[in-house]
Amino acid sequence: MYMDSKNLIEIAAKAADDLKAKNIKIIQIDMVSSIADWIMIGEGLSDVQVRSIIKSVEDRLSEKANLLPLRKEGINEGKWALLDYGDIIINVFQPKERNFYELESFWSNGKTYNYSNELYTLQN
Repeated sequence: MYMDSKNLIEIAAKAADDLKAKNIKIIQIDMVSSIADWIMIGEGLSDVQVRSIIKSVEDRLSEKANLLPLRKEGINEGKWALLDYGDIIINVFQPKERNFYELESFWSNGKTYNYSNELYTLQN
């Protein structure tokens, strides 16, 4: 079954939310960048939680969409882990690293949604 990038980012956000990821943001960037359609940013409070969230996202996308990441970064360290699926990019940070890199600011020209209980609310 084909899933578009919006379905995929929703699956990823739900998987992160299921493992208690904090402050999940989904940013639609297809109109402002060619690197991906969507970016998800979430946070875990420890390296163990960051790794668990990333594993949950990876397992869920594999199970539901038969999709494997093209690239994985930072998972062993657990400070900022990244899964790159081409159309969607998943970032899970610890709070200090998230504040330092400020990806939300970098992608502020995209359309940002807060993820909460499978409902999207525009941030503005």
